[in-house]
Amino acid sequence: MVKAIMHGCNGRMGQMITKLVQETEGIGIVAGVDPMEGVSNPYPVYQKLEDCGEEADVVIDFASAKAADALLDYCVSRKIPCVLCTTGLSAEQLKRVEEASGQVAVLRSANMSMGINLLLKLLKEAAPVLADAGFDIEIVEKHHNQKVDAPSGTALALADAVNEGLREDYDYVYDRSGRREKRPKREIGISAVRGGTIVGDHDVIFAGTDEVITFSHVAYSRAVFAKGAIQAARFLAGKPAGMYSMSDVIDGE
Repeated sequence: MVKAIMHGCNGRMGQMITKLVQETEGIGIVAGVDPMEGVSNPYPVYQKLEDCGEEADVVIDFASAKAADALLDYCVSRKIPCVLCTTGLSAEQLKRVEEASGQVAVLRSANMSMGINLLLKLLKEAAPVLADAGFDIEIVEKHHNQKVDAPSGTALALADAVNEGLREDYDYVYDRSGRREKRPKREIGISAVRGGTIVGDHDVIFAGTDEVITFSHVAYSRAVFAKGAIQAARFLAGKPAGMYSMSDVIDGE
């Protein structure tokens, strides 16, 4: 059985992963880490990673960007693979992630949903075919009114997947209000909607002459991200040092 440490165990995602792990074969949480108290868990919880002495095969991280540096140091020092789900990392922190992956297995993804990550693969194949046929490309993402960043990391990942298929030849545009001109061909428009309790809704629109093709993904519950993180943890346990992605999980399933 894969033994996991849940970093950020008392947050919404940590609690959801805790619940789902209890229903999943082949993996168990042996300890949790979270400075926030007042939550009951079926495993010991520590306020700091350095206080956690349990033997583990992998760390699942759904904490905060400010805790990422200590997390990487812990995983490197103890040679424990890390599923890094926290978003909003700085450029300096992303560099540290790359450095850490030279010493321990690290899996990082802008979105842990298996569906989104399969969509990323499909877009790389579809984009050059449709762009060559004259289709314009737009991305519309929708999230709840508590989300502080825009566009979402997932929307940017989708744009990057499209652009990778187009040999990085397209520019990203987030606001057209300050210009009066026809739409250039080599751009990807990215729009953000914030409202209500929308978990996550992404549309990648290829608009051609007299036809539109839309790739859509809708997350109805945060459980899709928790399930992906669990699958990633089972995959990453025992892997050699290196940088991994959810694409590797999909290929390895």
